[in-house]
Amino acid sequence: MNVSCLESCFKQCQSGSDYAGRYFSYLSGLFEHIDVNVIEKIITTFEEAAEKNKAIYFIGNGGSAVTASHLARDIGIGTRAPGLKPYKTISLVDNMAVITAIANDEEFTNVFIRQLEAVLETRDVVFALSVSGNSPNIIEAIKYAKKHRAFTIGCTGFDGGALKKLVDISIHIPTPRGEYGPVEDIFMIVGHLVTSYLRMNRCGHL
Repeated sequence: MNVSCLESCFKQCQSGSDYAGRYFSYLSGLFEHIDVNVIEKIITTFEEAAEKNKAIYFIGNGGSAVTASHLARDIGIGTRAPGLKPYKTISLVDNMAVITAIANDEEFTNVFIRQLEAVLETRDVVFALSVSGNSPNIIEAIKYAKKHRAFTIGCTGFDGGALKKLVDISIHIPTPRGEYGPVEDIFMIVGHLVTSYLRMNRCGHL
């Protein structure tokens, strides 16, 4: 199927099951755009962060905020193994008191950068999820991270926006503007893929 908006899938479908099949086929096509070598780089970056006792910060907005929180918990808790130090993962989307205070006292653009100013250290990792790649609070946080020699990873959709060009490692899911769902689906799958590899590798199954 040609990569196109979901409206095209809907207009062609005859039923809910037909739409489901077309949706799955569309997702399958989008996966072909992902370079598995980029996945390898993310895994290696996380492993090196753990070896050096560096933190991995996750940021995102809306649905991507939920994914950021989910992945921080999965990688921090779900990969624990006897005798190995856990991954130091922190979601910067979870403290609503901090986020609303910064947004209210300053502006929403600063909700992540202000948190990073208090905790970020050289060679920490900042993992950003933004379908548009242009969310101001994400872009400012990544600019700050790079200025302070942290390692940056970005997951984007649409045309990748500014984030795709800024980060050290980029996963880009090319989709029409406004098509959030399939991109966010893949964000989560990539996160689960990385988590399962790290868990099995740590537990000696690889």
